[in-house]
Amino acid sequence: MSLRPFQYLEPDSLEEAASLLSKDGARALAGGSDLLSEMKEGVIAPQALVSLAGLEDLRGVEATSDGVRIGAMSSLASLAANTELQQRYRVLTEAAAGIATPQIRNVGTLGGNLCQRPRCFYYRSPHTLCLKKGGDSCLALPGNSKYLCIIGGERCYIVHPSDMAVALVALDADVELCGPAGRRNIPLNEFFTGPGSNIRAENALQHGEVVASVSLPLLPEGTNSTYLKAREREAGDFALVSVAAVVAVANGRITWTRIVLGGVAPYPFRATTAEEYLMGAATVDVDTVAAEAGRRAIAGATPLRDNAYKVDLAANLVKLAIISLLSGDDVEWPKS
Repeated sequence: MSLRPFQYLEPDSLEEAASLLSKDGARALAGGSDLLSEMKEGVIAPQALVSLAGLEDLRGVEATSDGVRIGAMSSLASLAANTELQQRYRVLTEAAAGIATPQIRNVGTLGGNLCQRPRCFYYRSPHTLCLKKGGDSCLALPGNSKYLCIIGGERCYIVHPSDMAVALVALDADVELCGPAGRRNIPLNEFFTGPGSNIRAENALQHGEVVASVSLPLLPEGTNSTYLKAREREAGDFALVSVAAVVAVANGRITWTRIVLGGVAPYPFRATTAEEYLMGAATVDVDTVAAEAGRRAIAGATPLRDNAYKVDLAANLVKLAIISLLSGDDVEWPKS
């Protein structure tokens, strides 16, 4: 499959980038590892690529009075190695460190990772016209559903491929978007959308908008976090199932928690049923508490023909994550 001709544009400001992206056929180019793959595979054929690489104000990690701001063009490798993030937001650096390969982490960006497209091979194939590409049906239902969702599917059964999204939703992050109408901030949990909202998109970006930054709040005292990811290969692979767990403990009880699953839904799935159970739970019988949280996290799942394994996998990942956080011991699970 050969690339079709396109323009390559280098704006001097985010506002100029938004203006260029408001034109039909234009796409934002960050690290390019996902976008260029779509182009080479013949899935998309943009008329212009608007590079964000020269916009330095989109890079870096900045401490603020109420948390941390991370520029959308910050590389995944730089975030994984950031000592401040490692100390305050461990779940985020663990997620970044486990993405793909070192080469991809060096070029891949935070914004690009959040906005990457589905990895379903029916969507990725130039020879199939699935529902997400304008077809009449989800081809995975009569075909291979091994890697697809067990929660939240509605006509289309993709899973969201971003590790950073799962960790950031667990941290109650906000995302700053910039477009022709200016800038706006929304909770990251509201940024991601399911197929019932818009079958052709996975997020709330409007025409011409790009992700400018992500902001993390200060976490409660006594907070610890971790990210666990199950995959077929030990490195360089997308999650079959992942979990971002954030827990605050005081006086022997859980006072605050977030449990978010990846690889099970078309968006980062916040397991509120498990969170409600964990709130106020004593940390004495860790195994029992963790096992029950795992069962509740995946309650209501409706697996497809080939992916029932994800139910037990998700429950056990949550269990391992909670045991790790409450006992202070790292679990034996591949993270990179």
